[in-house]
Amino acid sequence: GRKVLDDFLLNLSQVSEKEFNSWKKDQQLAFLINAYNGFTIQHILNNYPIASIRKIGGFFTNPWRVEFFDLLGKKRHLDWIEHGTIRKNYQEPRIHFALNCASIGCPALRQEAYRAEELNDQLEEQTQIFLSDTTRNRIDEKAGKVFLSKIFDTEPWFAEDFVKKSGSVAAFVATYLTEDADLQEKIKTGKLEIDFLKYDWDLNEVK
Repeated sequence: GRKVLDDFLLNLSQVSEKEFNSWKKDQQLAFLINAYNGFTIQHILNNYPIASIRKIGGFFTNPWRVEFFDLLGKKRHLDWIEHGTIRKNYQEPRIHFALNCASIGCPALRQEAYRAEELNDQLEEQTQIFLSDTTRNRIDEKAGKVFLSKIFDTEPWFAEDFVKKSGSVAAFVATYLTEDADLQEKIKTGKLEIDFLKYDWDLNEVK
């Protein structure tokens, strides 16, 4: 397991910036998602046992800002992949259901690598899986509310990515949360109030 991961990441590290820039957008994005997820797992394994990724590096260290791997010719940290590159250059909010932060609250890690030719289908499936999980996102019509993952909240979370794509968080989530057209309309028009669920940062590990 560990050797397979390390070999996979070594292959990613050997891709030059020039080669990367010659690829189509889908190939670039699949590469970046795979790198983020793989290096996140490596980060956890390098520091295991820990209760949460947020414990890496001690109290004053941001684990997503630790430069511990090489990518596209330079030492990088995880935030560089997610915020400095993917969110900045690709305008694809569904990546939030593909990037794995090794915590219970975040979307499940896909059991296969992302590939350019299947990327749209893979991202769509990840989005559907996450939004149909009622422990993370659900409609409570009686209470007049939609409960959503903190992923959809405003800064420091990612509401703006969904607003850019769909006009509002409500418009993005509505069709994934229900097939009922009337209910979709209620969500989109704000007749159901959005509340955000607490995010669980505990390590997502098999016990």
